[in-house]
Amino acid sequence: MSHLLTPDLCVIGAGSGGLSVAAAAAQLGVDVVLIERHKMGGDCLNTGCVPSKALLAAAKRAHLMRTPNKFGIAPHEPSIDTRAVNRHVAEVIAAIEPNDSVERFQGLGVHVIQNEAFFKDSYTIIAGQYEVKARRTIIATGSSPAIPPIPGLENVNFFTNETIFQNSQVLPHLIIIGGGPIGMEMAQAHRRLGSKVTVIEAMKALGKDDPELTGVVLERLREEGIEIHEEVRVEGAMQDISGITLKVVKGNEQGEIKGTHLMIAAGRKPNIESLKLENAGIHFDRRGIKVNKGLVTSNSKVFAIGDVAGGLQFTHMANYHAGIVIRRALFRMWAKVDTNIIPWVTYTDPELAHIGLTEAEAQKKYGKVHVLRWQYAENDRAQAEHKTDGLVKLITTKKGKILGCSIVGEHAGELIQMWSLAISSNLNIKAMTGFVSPYPTLSEINKRVAYTYFQPKLMSPMLRKLVKFLSKFG
Repeated sequence: MSHLLTPDLCVIGAGSGGLSVAAAAAQLGVDVVLIERHKMGGDCLNTGCVPSKALLAAAKRAHLMRTPNKFGIAPHEPSIDTRAVNRHVAEVIAAIEPNDSVERFQGLGVHVIQNEAFFKDSYTIIAGQYEVKARRTIIATGSSPAIPPIPGLENVNFFTNETIFQNSQVLPHLIIIGGGPIGMEMAQAHRRLGSKVTVIEAMKALGKDDPELTGVVLERLREEGIEIHEEVRVEGAMQDISGITLKVVKGNEQGEIKGTHLMIAAGRKPNIESLKLENAGIHFDRRGIKVNKGLVTSNSKVFAIGDVAGGLQFTHMANYHAGIVIRRALFRMWAKVDTNIIPWVTYTDPELAHIGLTEAEAQKKYGKVHVLRWQYAENDRAQAEHKTDGLVKLITTKKGKILGCSIVGEHAGELIQMWSLAISSNLNIKAMTGFVSPYPTLSEINKRVAYTYFQPKLMSPMLRKLVKFLSKFG
């Protein structure tokens, strides 16, 4: 016999976006039901952002041991204990888990149901023994690895981001299908931890970012020994006692790539299969649930947020969506999505970060724009730490409106936040020259690139004449 629940909010999915909505609503005194069929914390905590950054951190330590020469320190080849590395990743997850746990959310007053959910009709959700009729429903079920239809792949053992972090063995030669952020981060991590790594990308590696900056990253990865094959299609896969063989095609040339292990990092698909969205009149396609700018689905009582709503697939995007839903569902405030203020970072070494419009997008929308650059090599802190590979590339209108920024280099993910604030606050380039930056810091790069906007005016003959005239008054 089912138990009827009638909360103000029902949240399906306990990933980053769903947890943010549930926590905020509960603390405002709202009656909330949270449904999760798998692990609390979702992909980010368990199989995505957190374990990947923990693995990258371990790999970076190994790389630093091999490359201290410039500091007058003898290099040392580290001994990699893959089981200990695996424990490190698990311990990082465990340290964060309490923040996302069932116990914490029950303590906030949230009714947590650990079961699969589906729509019975436009107003009713079934989850195990519960029947939920909520005033508003938020779908936050996230996404899963998309598996490409490669002949023979069904007979091959392969990793995805959902399984790679469970590995505690040496991977002699890891092949990665997919040259996006996940693929390239995992390529560098495993290379630095002792594996031979080959990446296969059907288009361009890190193709969503500015090619001027991705070139810096790809050059570093190749220098570290990672083989990167771009514009290559995988047309077959097989596995035998000797390992894994992929049949590949580039242009009109056919070939084979052999390795011992395989990881698929070829995109994501929305988690909608079991929701029975059609019963609730909710429209969707292969990219996800269709929503308007306010994240409302074709069922006016239902919102969709995060990866399941298509678009940019980042944890911070899901959190941003959560804020919009809270404002609309609880405070009846007008709020809509603005993807132009969403930054993203690829956590390779060097890091690659972006916010706003690219140079090509800005030119298409505004015509002539200013493109400003400043090299890491011109920064004293970067010189002191031998982190001189990289640059910041800033796009503005002729009048100084900040349109976009891309950064490649040490701590690019931290440095981009200043430009995130500038764009979200609609600041002009002049505002980025008025603050005092402590010396020596990498953050000075941001102020330096802003100054270059005014450099042509400082060199103008008229300004020089004015300064000369004013000097006559003492």
